[in-house]
Amino acid sequence: MNWQGKTVGYALTGSHCTLEEVMPQIKRFVDAGARVVPIVSNTVMTTDTRFGKSADWQQMLKDITGNEIISSIVDAEPLGPSKLLDVMVIAPCTGNTTSKLANAMTESPVLMAAKAQMRNGRPLVLAISTNDGLGLNAMNIAKLLITKNIYFVPFGQDAPGAKPNSLVARMDLIVEACESALEGKQLQPMIIERFNY
Repeated sequence: MNWQGKTVGYALTGSHCTLEEVMPQIKRFVDAGARVVPIVSNTVMTTDTRFGKSADWQQMLKDITGNEIISSIVDAEPLGPSKLLDVMVIAPCTGNTTSKLANAMTESPVLMAAKAQMRNGRPLVLAISTNDGLGLNAMNIAKLLITKNIYFVPFGQDAPGAKPNSLVARMDLIVEACESALEGKQLQPMIIERFNY
């Protein structure tokens, strides 16, 4: 697909162990000619973990995209009226974000941007990364699966032996899932084998 002239909203939430895996996918959009608008949750903006410092992740996002980060609800709100984003992806999309999105809660920049995208009837793509995808969050994923204009990056159990409820998307399929979403299609198969015992 030709991404020239397309604007991608790329949102990251606090599955910190997955951030390194998604950065190359952001670069894929940029290399294909898309303009990428980075959006981060409060957790990504403020939390240092064993997987990296917040300031380093922020700098990497700015370096890859060449754009400032949307990191407040106030800055995310205009995405609705401006109709800026052709497609928005939340990757990684935590169980917390999944739950709030499924229950219409808008308390972070990422959720405000998602609400704006849904208001405009444009595709929102989720790359889930949650330890309770087959637990309490299963009902939230189910609600989102049948919601108009929401699509999923193919996902599966990542560690069924140690974490039987955990689901993680194939992050290397983010671009392909977004291409399908722009055509109004869910990338198939959606549920895949993705595990390491």
